[in-house]
Amino acid sequence: WRTSLTGKAHFQCVTRSPGAMLEKHGTNDVLEATAASGGRYDQENGPFWLERTEQGLDRPYYGFEEVDLATGHGDFVAGDYARWVAEQGGDLERFAGPHNALPGSPSQAPQSWRTAVPEELYSTRYIEAKTIERLREYASTGSRFCHWMSFCDPHHPFTPPGKYWCMYRPEDVELPPSFYMPTDAFSSALRRQRQNGLANLNGTSAIAVSEQELRSAIALTYGMIALIDDAVGRVLDELDSLGLRSNTIVIFTSDHGDLMGDLGLIFKGPYHFRGLIRTPLIWFDPRCPEASVSSDPVSAIDIPATILETAGVAPFNGFQGVRFRDSSGRACANRECILIEDEIQSNLPGRQMRGRARTLVFDGWRLTIYDGIADGALFNLNNDPDEFQNLWDDPEYACVRASLVEKLLREMIAHSETSPLPQFAA
Repeated sequence: WRTSLTGKAHFQCVTRSPGAMLEKHGTNDVLEATAASGGRYDQENGPFWLERTEQGLDRPYYGFEEVDLATGHGDFVAGDYARWVAEQGGDLERFAGPHNALPGSPSQAPQSWRTAVPEELYSTRYIEAKTIERLREYASTGSRFCHWMSFCDPHHPFTPPGKYWCMYRPEDVELPPSFYMPTDAFSSALRRQRQNGLANLNGTSAIAVSEQELRSAIALTYGMIALIDDAVGRVLDELDSLGLRSNTIVIFTSDHGDLMGDLGLIFKGPYHFRGLIRTPLIWFDPRCPEASVSSDPVSAIDIPATILETAGVAPFNGFQGVRFRDSSGRACANRECILIEDEIQSNLPGRQMRGRARTLVFDGWRLTIYDGIADGALFNLNNDPDEFQNLWDDPEYACVRASLVEKLLREMIAHSETSPLPQFAA
């Protein structure tokens, strides 16, 4: 199989900023039990690309033989993409960032500006173009391939280019039902932070927003998604023109969601509301072209397991995912619940406690437990899909809570590491 990646990887940290937890402890106080490996862990850093004269990454890169890398989000994107822009006659130093923003149609959303990067040079177009190049190469050589097309958007900063900036009007955006409903101490603390001018509007952690800010952010996000829709459409058209559609499996998914107004918040954090943890998954197998919608739970780690099953490749020891399609492409339900493990570096709002969380989604319930604090979350998703009512402390649901805590513990044991196998008996 030929393997390739175009776009964002994020296998590594993408800045040279010290880890937040390392800063809290102090480098002299942290002694790790293992020595650093000899591998390079700076290849997705923006400065790496400015300092390096030779082309591209050290390859193979996490199993990908060929990589066209785009690091970052919005119009702050580097890597191979920046070199491609220069080859097209563009200059990101003159185009990217709020200091180069075009005038007119201002946005009220945090981290938003009308980018001067031309639509044809935006990262989404680069990822589309390079993917089509790979497909044409594979078609010409008759190669079996696994290609990953990974977009940098939709994400903050909100910078859809060209016509996509004003494609959607903020005044037409509907607010989520829970916008005015802070249902836990964390969302209330974040609202207080914003009211007191203490929120980091330029970070990645969740912040509280006004109604006008949220409408602008959603409208611009729709613009970014529309650009991706157009790019995906052109790639699918290319599959048709190359005669590859009838024997190519196409998968569409995302790594995570965004709060996008849930509880009056945007961005992300260890708050496992459905807007963050319920991600899209479309799986097209030409052997089973009939359309259907499944409510069976699927975890992100199940996607590679199913890819290997479909490709006829045996998984390695310790593989935690389970296949949800058999070798013929038919759907098969193999998972009854979802385990979510969160190891965020920042503290929980209003707490001097790192936001480490474990969540179980099972049988219409969502249970979340945080490390070091007694508070938790328990929601009946069937009766309360917008997660208004936290039943964690409700005595009527004490038995449900206890049962789900046990189920969560069993899932954590089932997903614990089993590799490498011991070579000798004790």
